[in-house]
Amino acid sequence: MQPNEPIVFTFLLGHDFSMMSLASAIEPLRSYNRLYEQKAFAWHLASLAGEPVEAANGIPFPTVPVNDVLPVSHYLFICGGERVVAPKFERGYLKAVRQAARAGMFVGSLSTGTFLLAKCGLLKGYRCTIHWESRTAFEESYPDIECTRKIFEIDRNRLTCSGGTAAMDMMLTLIAERYGDDRATAVANQFHHERIRSAADDQLGGRPSQAPIPATLGSAIAIMQTHIEDLLPLPEISARVGIGSRQLERLFAHYFAKTPQRYYLELRLERAREMLIYSDLSIIDIAVSAGFSSTSHFAGGFRRAFGVLPSDMRRARRAKNR
Repeated sequence: MQPNEPIVFTFLLGHDFSMMSLASAIEPLRSYNRLYEQKAFAWHLASLAGEPVEAANGIPFPTVPVNDVLPVSHYLFICGGERVVAPKFERGYLKAVRQAARAGMFVGSLSTGTFLLAKCGLLKGYRCTIHWESRTAFEESYPDIECTRKIFEIDRNRLTCSGGTAAMDMMLTLIAERYGDDRATAVANQFHHERIRSAADDQLGGRPSQAPIPATLGSAIAIMQTHIEDLLPLPEISARVGIGSRQLERLFAHYFAKTPQRYYLELRLERAREMLIYSDLSIIDIAVSAGFSSTSHFAGGFRRAFGVLPSDMRRARRAKNR
């Protein structure tokens, strides 16, 4: 790369990609160019054949064929959303990402795009992250890959981002590495972005409550979250946090208006819903992963919670993704 040559990013748009993630990634680059009156960064929006790609909010984005811009790009990001790409296009996307990696490019993902990098085999031996809602499904699908709770991860030439405004923090970090903290802060100020979060920051999503709760209650919930498949009885959870079962019941009633058992069940059902949406695991495997001893028990609880059977939700998701 020549000293005055712009750094070129190609954003390969997945179907139903998150427009928030994409804008958060591009806008710091645009703002830097404007503030410092130089074309330090350039970018392309790409698809397989240059067809328009709709964001999750239904807005279509014009694109260029990815093979036309890969040779002049330094970074390739796959942009995901509720799904990454429709199955009929997946092979072409995998080919493009592998091609970029073979060429020595920096390869990254926004939101659920991490699934595609993993499927390409490009995250073996690398740290990565993904949107908190998809993390359980990702870990079930790729148990050997280290997936953290951080807002973004930059591990050598792999960059993964949890999506949303975290993409802005990742890009500001790249700007700071190349042009210094002062310039990155100046760009952040353009967006009223008061603090540039680092790769050490955890995602806040998926936490039980943003309101203050007693430490013992938070510890009990954390234990439940880490024992979804191998369920723990209430007395053991209570003992681990150092209070009695009746006291724990009173805490749940006061802060959540439900019993600990109900809260635990809802955690398990929500975990199952995430895996139905974001993984290809069978329904029986999902039931086991969510701590259910039978698919009928799982199906009944799921329908009571979400108004639909797991099989019907899976069928509807697959029909949409064709």
